[in-house]
Amino acid sequence: MSDIIQLLPDHVANQIAAGEVVQRPASVVKELLENAIDAGASHIKLIIKEAGKTLIQVIDDGKGMSVTDARLSFERHATSKIKTAEDLFQLDTKGFRGEALASIAAIAHVELKTRQEVDEVGTVIHIEGSEVISQEVCVTPKGTSISVKNLFYNIPARRNFLKSNAVELRHIIDEFHRVAMAHPSLRFDMYHNGNEVFNLIASKHRQRIVNVFGGKTNEKLVPVTEETDLVGISGFVGKPEYAKRTRGEQFFFVNNRFIKSPYLNHAVNAAFEGLLKDKSHPSYFLYLTVDPQSIDINIHPTKTEIKFEDEHALYAILRASIKHSLGQFNVAPVLDFNRDSSMDTPYEYKSKAAQTPTIEVDRGFNPFKEEKLSGENNSSSTDKKYTSFKKESPGSWENLYTGLESEMTSQKSTQNDFSSVEFESEEVTGSLFENDDKKVGHHTTYQLHKKYIVTTIKSGMVIVNQHRAHHRIVYEELLRNITMASAASQQLLFPLTLSFSKTEVALILSIQEQLENMGFVFSEMSESSTNEIEITGIPSITSEKEVSLLLDKLLSDLENEVPESGFSQTDLLAKSIAKSIAIRTGVELASEQQQYMVNSLFACTEPSITPDNKPTFITLTVDEIDTKF
Repeated sequence: MSDIIQLLPDHVANQIAAGEVVQRPASVVKELLENAIDAGASHIKLIIKEAGKTLIQVIDDGKGMSVTDARLSFERHATSKIKTAEDLFQLDTKGFRGEALASIAAIAHVELKTRQEVDEVGTVIHIEGSEVISQEVCVTPKGTSISVKNLFYNIPARRNFLKSNAVELRHIIDEFHRVAMAHPSLRFDMYHNGNEVFNLIASKHRQRIVNVFGGKTNEKLVPVTEETDLVGISGFVGKPEYAKRTRGEQFFFVNNRFIKSPYLNHAVNAAFEGLLKDKSHPSYFLYLTVDPQSIDINIHPTKTEIKFEDEHALYAILRASIKHSLGQFNVAPVLDFNRDSSMDTPYEYKSKAAQTPTIEVDRGFNPFKEEKLSGENNSSSTDKKYTSFKKESPGSWENLYTGLESEMTSQKSTQNDFSSVEFESEEVTGSLFENDDKKVGHHTTYQLHKKYIVTTIKSGMVIVNQHRAHHRIVYEELLRNITMASAASQQLLFPLTLSFSKTEVALILSIQEQLENMGFVFSEMSESSTNEIEITGIPSITSEKEVSLLLDKLLSDLENEVPESGFSQTDLLAKSIAKSIAIRTGVELASEQQQYMVNSLFACTEPSITPDNKPTFITLTVDEIDTKF
């Protein structure tokens, strides 16, 4: 029997490795940016087209590569970062496995231009599907420029699994944020389809965060600083009042490398315990510095998960540091056991002795004893001493009615009868069991636990979930307004200015027409001009205080699931906004509101379910009720 095990060809092995290293265009961006940082660059430029599907180019001014290094960089497991297995536990660089360029070159058309400062000319290499097409001498600036074109051109199945351009662009920007925020001392530029998206100059950590997420982020940040033998912590957390419904602004960096850690995230949430609203998530930008030998960063292909040597101690230190910062900057209440000078005894009372209060009681007081008139003197010494306990004598009670007769006489002269007297009448309420003839054509409703609306039908009763019912009602109204562009808008007396990141502004601009059809009115804005959006009109079905939360929830839904333009996007907009506007459980409704909601629900085209396919009401027939008795 012949042997059946054989070694895979290099190009096939590279494609298999690419499945772990390169999942989407954002993976290529991450690897190339990290290589540029390891090369000692001070200015890195990222250029992408069609969300990276057509072109991903990274240009840096680092130290460049020699001719031999340029060729070897595309070989599997070729790296300058490690030489022995022990080096894996003393890493201070980004890319170290030597698989990035080899994996990328296996599934794309790659062009590499590089030159060292000591060389007069550089090297250009063209590779397609792991095959070197050409290697020549060229004139190029100092540093390295790598262009990745036509990603997954030779693996159509992988290319078909890529999401829309908007989704892929969002992932690229996320990776760009993670690298740029970890290295604020470097300058980063990003261009998409010829338009400048980011221009981040070298700065400090706080300024880099503000440049990425907008100018109003500055007032939301609370600094966190702690130095211990185990870990050094620096960075910022967001104030509790600015917590969002999404987890977008949550960043952990360990030794300037972005990581994901649910365990450490729980420590941050524990520090904010009691300060956040339900289902809200705090923002944080935390930089941790630990001994490289105490962590293992080679446990995940994307290197975003790290194994810590002492996680429990790190958890406690992080939680305590954040709580201390929140208390130090008066964001959260703090217990201070130091002496409070305002509680000290005043100087003039220090030498005085405490006086015991005394209570004097007239033990001979008899409330039933007949007292003398107020004009007479009381000879009792006890009465003289305790005059405060005497009841006031009524004296001549006839004096109280002096002049009353004359006053009544004058009133009778001006008013001879009671024809003009008005009596305050009470509202007449119906009896407990009203006659049926008064209830003809009238359906009563009742609100149960501020959550359900109960009403009657011919066969029994209907129990309506008020939140889900209103969700369906508002959804159909918004969908009708968007498609017919007939929404009513209420103008604001003072324009509402909201701050967003450049990515969120671009997302709002892409759906501006649909939002205007819903009733929003925007001032003139452009993607590159500012991070703020001015709103002068809002839909009549919402209030001004709800607009900020509504748009935050809408952006979150769009970022997680951005459909192509068309009905699917319109449907997603209507679903997201309707869910934010819908009346919540716990809101008390008047009888007219209850009746209106029931009537509006059954006037919908699909009253039985919400847009999320959840039931809006249930029915109980008389027979079903009879079985309970």
